[in-house]
Amino acid sequence: MATTPGTLITVAPTGAELSKGDFPQLPTTLEELVETAVACEAAGASMIHLHIRDAEHRPTLDHGHLKAAVDALREQTSLVVQLSTGGSVHDPLEQRLTVLDAEPDSCSLTCGTTNFGDDVFLNPYGFMSDLYVQAQEREVVPEFELFDLGHVAALARLIDAHGLPFGGKVHVDFVTGVPGGMPGTPAALVAGVSMLPAEVTSWSATGIGRTHLPIAAAALAAGGHLRVGMEDNVVFARGVPVQHNRELVERAARLAELMQRPAMSTGDARALLGVKDRRPAA
Repeated sequence: MATTPGTLITVAPTGAELSKGDFPQLPTTLEELVETAVACEAAGASMIHLHIRDAEHRPTLDHGHLKAAVDALREQTSLVVQLSTGGSVHDPLEQRLTVLDAEPDSCSLTCGTTNFGDDVFLNPYGFMSDLYVQAQEREVVPEFELFDLGHVAALARLIDAHGLPFGGKVHVDFVTGVPGGMPGTPAALVAGVSMLPAEVTSWSATGIGRTHLPIAAAALAAGGHLRVGMEDNVVFARGVPVQHNRELVERAARLAELMQRPAMSTGDARALLGVKDRRPAA
């Protein structure tokens, strides 16, 4: 796995855990998502990881809401559009599979069940396998989410069972710092990277909350890419809340520039990930 000279910056703007009432700056409406996406692309993001909310700002996997978001972002930006298949921890497995009906460029595929705070994020192997095969059939590129070191082994099992994903590339994202998952430390991240199967072509990392900056620095130093956003972190610095996802993308882009691995274009990101171009013809 060669080090990529540029840095793929993914923005995860919303998530499913935070409430709009507690964080009014959280983008939950379609208009807010489009504005966020446009601003974050200008700041250096090349992929957006989406959780969708309904009219009451609650997490939803409703097809109409998902499809409207995918279409709007495809029309207004050139970002790689990735839909979460995790939804919220309470969504049933069969409904999570229907996310692919919205025809995203990419989808998340979490490689195992994990404790998630006081809840359980359920990802049994049969569900993972079904999602992998359906993504292959629909020509959607999965991003393999790794919350723990055991998930690295599960990723290798999926590849052995089903071959490479559509596009031939294998991109993974280490999600660190979730209570119940791997800690958000450079040591834990390096341990995970050292275990990656040979088929992996690129990887990124995110640190939840206060682990955000140490993980970003460690990922860049180790040749990885970055995921930032209010899904993972709503505090910019001690006592300073994040007001817009753009702030987190801008800081990530500055870090990447300092490391002489500047934020990559959306075109380079598409090549890195092997995604199918579903954008409307100009």
